[in-house]
Amino acid sequence: MRVIFLGTGGSLPSPQRNVTAVAVQAGPEIVLFDCGEGTQRQFMLSKASFMKVNAVFITHFHGDHFLGLPALLQSLNFSGRKRVLHIYGPPGTIQTVESILNLGYFAPGFEVTAAELEDGSVVEFAGYRVTAVAMDHTVPCLGYVLEENARPGRFNLRKARALGVPEGPAYRTLQQGGTVEIGSRSITPEMVMGPKRRGRKIAVSGDTRPSSAFARAARGADLLVHEATLGSELEEEAALYGHTTARGAADIALKAMVRTLYLYHISPRYEDAGTLLREAREVFPETYLAEDLVEVSVTNDVDTEPDGSGPDEEEGR
Repeated sequence: MRVIFLGTGGSLPSPQRNVTAVAVQAGPEIVLFDCGEGTQRQFMLSKASFMKVNAVFITHFHGDHFLGLPALLQSLNFSGRKRVLHIYGPPGTIQTVESILNLGYFAPGFEVTAAELEDGSVVEFAGYRVTAVAMDHTVPCLGYVLEENARPGRFNLRKARALGVPEGPAYRTLQQGGTVEIGSRSITPEMVMGPKRRGRKIAVSGDTRPSSAFARAARGADLLVHEATLGSELEEEAALYGHTTARGAADIALKAMVRTLYLYHISPRYEDAGTLLREAREVFPETYLAEDLVEVSVTNDVDTEPDGSGPDEEEGR
């Protein structure tokens, strides 16, 4: 599982940052959270493919969060997409998607579905689910929590070798829950696999004032992506326009007891957002500044198996 920051700025594009779009690669497919203008081009500059997008979750209908949808749909069409694309969002999503599909001389060659979510709505996918959380913005806005299903335990190479399991397909069979016959003995997954591991958890805030409800929903997340539009010197302005400061985002991360915080939706007034990062780290040291096109591997493995394998390192810090 990895997160690709396609756009990390707020309000309007700047030379440093495109507007908001966060892609989560979950297995073979991608879930896209927001789709600001130019998102399809950001995909082209990244290692990810927009053709793998299975679903788009829009947080709210301010332009910097959804105006990339018309271009993305047309790019998908030009690229020969055939499978359905699912679009989810707050009230107004169905009408907005219908309007987009009727812009200009355009008829997609694939099905586009639209669904409206509310606080607590859960969308199930193969291997993971996405839960919507009502946020505190100036217009209806949802944050999202993606939670992976429980994963199999780690494969213990030393145990497998001691039991005489030959390298190759037999390893895969055991990892996928099958049984392997070695002479007169049956080797079952329980003999070489560690205990099940909880699924990974990612929370994406959208635009919001600091929200205790979102902190509860994001509790224990392996990665929290939270808006940090302004610094604390502009706290009143941030609250007025429904935003969070970098320090406020760090407070949420602390309350939610997440592993890692990434700040995004940075105002274009900050050519150097280092001040926001320093401010947040005073509260929550495991804070990082999201940058366009940076990829982050998401892991919740903190133990080391006897074969010496340890957790994957996060990239892009």
